[in-house]
Amino acid sequence: MTEHRESQGRDLGAPPASAAPSAGERHLAWPAAVTLTAMAPLAGCGGGGGDPAPAPAPTDDPQVLAGTTALLPEEDAARFLGQAALSAPMAEVTRLVNGGLNYKAWLDEQFAKPARTDSATALNGRTAFQLALDQGALALDASGQNYAHIGGDFGLDSALWFRLITSDDVLRQRIVLALSEIFVVSQRNMPIPWGHMACLAYWDLLEKHCFGTFRELIEAITLSPAMGTYLSLRGSQKADAGGRRPDENFARELLQLFTIGLVRLDDGGQPAGGETYGIQDVTELARALTGWDFDRPTPPSYTLGTLPDYTRRPMTLVADRHDDDAKAFLGLTLPAGAGGAQDLKAALDGICAHPNVAPFFARQLIQRLVSSNPEPVHVQRVTRVFRDTGGDLKAVIRAVLMDPLARRALSGTAAVRRSKLREPMLRFVQWARLVQLRSTDNRWSVGDLSASDRLGQSPLRSPSVFNFFRPGYVPLNSGVSADGFVAPEFQITNESTVIGYANFMLTHIAGSPQQGLVVDYSDWLPLASDPAKLVDRLNLQLSGRALAAASVDLVTRAVRSLPATSAEQQLRRVQMAFYLMLVSPDYLVQR
Repeated sequence: MTEHRESQGRDLGAPPASAAPSAGERHLAWPAAVTLTAMAPLAGCGGGGGDPAPAPAPTDDPQVLAGTTALLPEEDAARFLGQAALSAPMAEVTRLVNGGLNYKAWLDEQFAKPARTDSATALNGRTAFQLALDQGALALDASGQNYAHIGGDFGLDSALWFRLITSDDVLRQRIVLALSEIFVVSQRNMPIPWGHMACLAYWDLLEKHCFGTFRELIEAITLSPAMGTYLSLRGSQKADAGGRRPDENFARELLQLFTIGLVRLDDGGQPAGGETYGIQDVTELARALTGWDFDRPTPPSYTLGTLPDYTRRPMTLVADRHDDDAKAFLGLTLPAGAGGAQDLKAALDGICAHPNVAPFFARQLIQRLVSSNPEPVHVQRVTRVFRDTGGDLKAVIRAVLMDPLARRALSGTAAVRRSKLREPMLRFVQWARLVQLRSTDNRWSVGDLSASDRLGQSPLRSPSVFNFFRPGYVPLNSGVSADGFVAPEFQITNESTVIGYANFMLTHIAGSPQQGLVVDYSDWLPLASDPAKLVDRLNLQLSGRALAAASVDLVTRAVRSLPATSAEQQLRRVQMAFYLMLVSPDYLVQR
């Protein structure tokens, strides 16, 4: 990961290069004029942009709330589920409405769902790591050895998609997906035996710790074999006379991306002047983190029939590789001779006590769940909860989702700030859950969807440690830029990915039987004879009825243009309605 070592990350990377338009564009066969009209406003949204300081943001005073729009109870429930869950099933919407929109009780219920264990017999109770093993990741090769898949990615995507599409602990999965885009590891740089199993073990680690404390989470991430490999902490050793130096990769990203960021922040997440650390801090921190390696008696080898269990055990200290001299960084001093375990504890304790940690993390979590441009007072309230609870992630998540600025819907120009572009992964999962996507052979062969002619995203497939997109990305020459806003998800939104997503969804809207993937539209078929009701229900469950009247009318007219005299034609109507909603710019923007 040399690009990480060579840059302090002021400009955290350019947007992905645009691939050539897919030959699948010819698949835009349903009323092409309607489809392309709906997609046109998003074309050409790619472009560069640095990470400017966030623009001043309004608070929750009457001037802002003057734009508040009243929601019906079911719209309110669907909007909440759009932030806190992976879809808004009608049964869940109704349950929230009948319970008086008691979101606190819903969150309590979700927090109480246990993390999975390998001993669980039900598929939904298995860890992602164990699911891959169940699917045959340890299948014997021709010589009878059990490392047939030691160097590939067998089971990675299927286990993760299975988890996201079928799990009932939807809050945990939503948070884990968000954390996986903040504390990034990726299969794209996992050059160890069973690297894909290390990624799955990392997902399990996030599931285990996402409702614990921030400090516990950071330590688990630090000692993860996946992170140790991805950011090369694993095997980092003290300096020697031959010119060897401790690896600084993880130390830099621990500060820059995971905990405190580059500049000092006030409690509202706004720049307060001055940098948080310098090169010397990174160098000294890297010394404090030397000596950690896989928990194995010998290095893994392709030739020894290595089993993947080591990828889910925390790294262990090799004492003679640790730098035992004194270190000083971020105003902390670690005394000589304390040992690697104590140096790690003291370093992480000191970093997690830094005043930047709370607003830095709060702002990013709000971005992932609620809005691309968190208002300072929202960040400030979440920051206060973070500090008051010692980084209790349950309390922090609750503060993000239950804040008045998350729960009040805005109208007009005020709504621009309180919105975000839906990530392609979330669009796909939302559709898959609403149409009950299932695998007939239990292999969940959804695959890697990160190519630009598919979703442009796939879990744990980020192109770099900076995620698929940077939290401060601004599309150049756009209204977003002119208004001083950021729009992170637009970094992967360009001509190729817009058309690629549209074609991918069109191709798979009826399922993929050849891959053993089937869908069930039976819940929607009774509405096929009434296009207005069908589109309204989709508008509710997909967006909380956020679509403009003109968009609703456009989709309704297109659906009504199809005949519905047979069961096959009715199914076609439902699929058409889903597809046009899924590519509508009104839906793509989550409000």
